Amino acid sequence: MKSLALILCGLLLVGCGATAPTSSTPTTVQADRPAGEFFESEDYFVIVAKSGDTPQSLAAKFLGDANKDWMIEDFNGAASFTPGQSVAIPKRPWNLSGVTSTGYQLVPILTYHDLAPAAKGRMIMGAKGFEEQMRYLKANGYRVVTLKEYVEFVSLQRQLPKKSVLITFDDGYRSFLRYAYPVLKELGFSATLFVYTDYVAAGGNAFTWPELKKLSDEGFSIQSHSKSHGDMVRAQGEGAAEYDKRLEAELVQPKALFQKYLGYAPDIIAYPYGRQDDTVARRTKERGFTAAFTVRRQGSQSFVDPHRIHRIQIYPEMSMADFVKSLSVFSQETIK
Repeated sequence: MKSLALILCGLLLVGCGATAPTSSTPTTVQADRPAGEFFESEDYFVIVAKSGDTPQSLAAKFLGDANKDWMIEDFNGAASFTPGQSVAIPKRPWNLSGVTSTGYQLVPILTYHDLAPAAKGRMIMGAKGFEEQMRYLKANGYRVVTLKEYVEFVSLQRQLPKKSVLITFDDGYRSFLRYAYPVLKELGFSATLFVYTDYVAAGGNAFTWPELKKLSDEGFSIQSHSKSHGDMVRAQGEGAAEYDKRLEAELVQPKALFQKYLGYAPDIIAYPYGRQDDTVARRTKERGFTAAFTVRRQGSQSFVDPHRIHRIQIYPEMSMADFVKSLSVFSQETIK
């Protein structure tokens, strides 16, 4: 725990000290100030809330983007304000690392596979259950972030809302279009699809490349899940040359197909079955993948190894209570 505490202490300095606003930190404005009046420093606006003010309206007015309402909510620790209340509006991020003196931010990365009208086995989620989970996220203030935003968080280039969640789908099942896509679009959620290229255009429930291209054009992230979905760790008795050739194919061949059909080469991969070791992680990095995902039942922090990022498998048999337990967004850690 001592080494973790040292890491957290360092990130606390990086995340807060180097990027936090440094002057005119807001306290409280005088109670007799008129509603709607505001004060400005280099780093903040401080306003006296008037009737009808919301984080969305204040973000639109002072930050130029209603979607930055989370900055106001997180900084003030409130999602609504009463008339006459003083509200601080930070002009820029103040904690890129998500590390505080009491612990660190976690981002749950949820992993789904196939969807159908009714759940079946461990990999086929019932459409109703999936929709209930998505509506729970919306109703309880979770912010679904994009893959790009999450990777920037891991790189200490972006602060994320405190209740951030990343949604991913593995393999390339076109049932996504029928059961997940309408719900995600209605709720304004993004998602990432990790597809293995041997399955794309294989018929049946497999995505076609044009379908993936359309999703990509709409803002969904399409990334690699290898070539064949085979275990990328060297098998017992597998020769070195044979393994080297196989691993190279799993990492490199999808890039050409992505480039041909989607117009870009993938730079992020989800390891099949979440399986990896030092060799796989190193080769993945050498082949130009800036991030890689494994499977582990916990959220991921900003200082996670970018080539061993945790994801949480969501299974059909999970109750809503089990699902909620997967949504932990903070880890308590005393820094000494």
